[in-house]
Amino acid sequence: MKTRAMVLFSGGQDSTTCLAWALDRYEHVETIGFDYGQRHSVELECRPKVLSSLREQFPDWGKKLGDDHMLDLSILGQISDTALTQGKVIEMEESGLPNTFVPGRNLLFFTLAAAVAYRRSLQVLVGGMCETDYSGYPDCRDSTLKALQVAIALGMDQPLVIETPLMWIDKAQTWKLAFQLGGKVFIDLILAETHTCYVGDHTTQHHWGYGCGKCPACELRRNGYESFSKAVA
Repeated sequence: MKTRAMVLFSGGQDSTTCLAWALDRYEHVETIGFDYGQRHSVELECRPKVLSSLREQFPDWGKKLGDDHMLDLSILGQISDTALTQGKVIEMEESGLPNTFVPGRNLLFFTLAAAVAYRRSLQVLVGGMCETDYSGYPDCRDSTLKALQVAIALGMDQPLVIETPLMWIDKAQTWKLAFQLGGKVFIDLILAETHTCYVGDHTTQHHWGYGCGKCPACELRRNGYESFSKAVA
């Protein structure tokens, strides 16, 4: 029976919801984040605030919450030419993908997380990837992560499992899941403490949280929150 998990935790809405999902299920949960030269590096400043608020407002979860790990992955930013690692206008490319796609990002994230999990005797890796309501990134697809799980398990000679609780739900359902896990208190925490905006605007506050309000991440978050709000009204 798997009881120990590691959550890929960026400080955003999705990974914060996944962290709560893991804390609701496993006896011990650790977190890992990556500094890869992201344009929205303010998310890294949000991480410790979210963790502190979770411990304070949800003591039962706090008892399960273990160490937080931060890895320097600046090499990824150096070899990437994307709107998430450079000051570019966010737009679609000829490939059909937005230029916010950072090639290899999730592949590296999970591989490095698996290496830390191996050392920490953690059996499950949890990520907030989604194939229902997303920007089309190929490394968010269920098939990609299933293949990666097989490769990691073989390469580590240990049955590490990749869990993606948001894979088949849209952003409105992600808000609903957060509400089911932690009620209004958790929703308010997500609105006040997390960061999802690609541009890195954490000064402009909306009813759905902080952000520029124009980038794809903000649009998804706003539309999802408004649909969720109507459903629970």
